[in-house]
Amino acid sequence: MASPTARLFAVATATTLLFAGAPARAEPVAPVTPTSTGANAFAPLATCYGGAVRSYFETGRYGGSAGQYRTTTRCRDINVRNASVYATEACVIFVDKTSACNYWTYLPANSGWITVATDVRDGVNFRVRFENLRYEYEPLIAYHAF
Repeated sequence: MASPTARLFAVATATTLLFAGAPARAEPVAPVTPTSTGANAFAPLATCYGGAVRSYFETGRYGGSAGQYRTTTRCRDINVRNASVYATEACVIFVDKTSACNYWTYLPANSGWITVATDVRDGVNFRVRFENLRYEYEPLIAYHAF
């Protein structure tokens, strides 16, 4: 579950935006550059995120679910990147075991990669569920690496 501080910040930001009338936009993240000049410093990054899957919801509404996916050997964790202009929360549902979320993770607008489930075995079936702080008319766009 997200920390109380993160939830309070999200609610305060949403309230401010409601009165301001314009959505906040995160600054673009600078590209990652390797610090060493050794053989392919990007190999782990390309291996995990190279097979990322895109989810697109025409209207973000109050959220939604993406998948069903199956974990692979590319990543040890399940990672999500929020490419939307508004913040959202995400959780993972391990569909072979439960219909409930593991825990909620806050994803800021235009976020980088954030881990939503750690140390997941290969071959595990899952879905990613999103929950928005309010009804969103803009699309919800996310990328999943697993």
